[in-house]
Amino acid sequence: MAKDYYGILGVKRDSTADEIKRAYRRLAREFHPDVNPDPVAQEKFKEINAAYEVLSDPRKREMVDLGGDPLAPAGGGGGPAGGAFVGFQDIMDAFFGTTSSRGPRPRTRPGADAILRLDLDLHETAFGVEAPITVDTAVVCGTCSGAGTAPGTHPQTCEICGGRGEVQSVQRTFLGQVVSARPCSACQGFGTVIPHPCGTCGGDGRVRTRRTLTVKIPSGVEDGMRIRLAQQGEVGPGGGPPGDLYVEIHERPHDVYSRKDDDLHCRVTVPMTAAALGTRLTIKTLDGEETVEVKAGTQPSSTLRIRGKGVPHLRGTGRGDLYVHLDVRTPTRLEPEQERLLREFARSRGEEVAELSKQGGFFSRMRDAFNGHA
Repeated sequence: MAKDYYGILGVKRDSTADEIKRAYRRLAREFHPDVNPDPVAQEKFKEINAAYEVLSDPRKREMVDLGGDPLAPAGGGGGPAGGAFVGFQDIMDAFFGTTSSRGPRPRTRPGADAILRLDLDLHETAFGVEAPITVDTAVVCGTCSGAGTAPGTHPQTCEICGGRGEVQSVQRTFLGQVVSARPCSACQGFGTVIPHPCGTCGGDGRVRTRRTLTVKIPSGVEDGMRIRLAQQGEVGPGGGPPGDLYVEIHERPHDVYSRKDDDLHCRVTVPMTAAALGTRLTIKTLDGEETVEVKAGTQPSSTLRIRGKGVPHLRGTGRGDLYVHLDVRTPTRLEPEQERLLREFARSRGEEVAELSKQGGFFSRMRDAFNGHA
């Protein structure tokens, strides 16, 4: 007769995986041999681990729901479903007499990469800078040096799996007995348990701390680029080798310039008279001041190009250019004398200045021309 694995863990048959896991952890803490040395408690602890092994595996849980027992010994009453629910690998194992043994997994594993955002001004991204950064990552625990054990103690071989890091189960199929291996739920597949974990890191072998580093930003970096600092990321579990740290560059908006690749752009407003007569402008570049000439008769939306005053190229030599976009400003209010002089100027050039309603005016001719083509 199949065991009541749900009853062993004290959960309902429709419990979720998270509810099953919480029930297992609660009972495991109560009946663990290190906490409760009673022999009856030890047997109970084995039953709890077996129940969790079954119910945490969707395939085995399905067998239980259909009345079978995935942990039933060979020849036992595995229920009407028997060992029908086995995978392709288990069938191959039955043919060739092998098991899918993987062995214990190491407690020491590589750490993960970390990423940090660094905000810089345009001048810093253009010419480079050495910037101090503060990172909050996992480092090797100074108390246990990554071992995860309290001083003077050591990991012990898991009593459930005997140090293999996995437990085997025998199932009956139409091919005969199939032996399959699954990670041990008591030691999480490590093959060892830590009865006395380090009081500083809780057995993880690492602690979080805040460090200050200096990162060298090369000239010409762009917004969104990442700079890799090898082995400055998270230390792995068990004091494993650290990952890398990536510093992601974010360029702050500039109050004058906008950047496109290695070129810079800015807008300058010039009076209508200056655009007509020509003038000189003093432009403040990243390097200092630069004087450019606005030729007489410059039209609105004209652009001046200053070569080599943009951002240095990240790869190779040289720099981008600076583009000055000109906005010609037309006066909105004129003094009577200014208006008179401007009208005289228009008449001297043969340019008609008329009201919209005046017969023969510019807009009237434009209207007549439009109607004539309609």
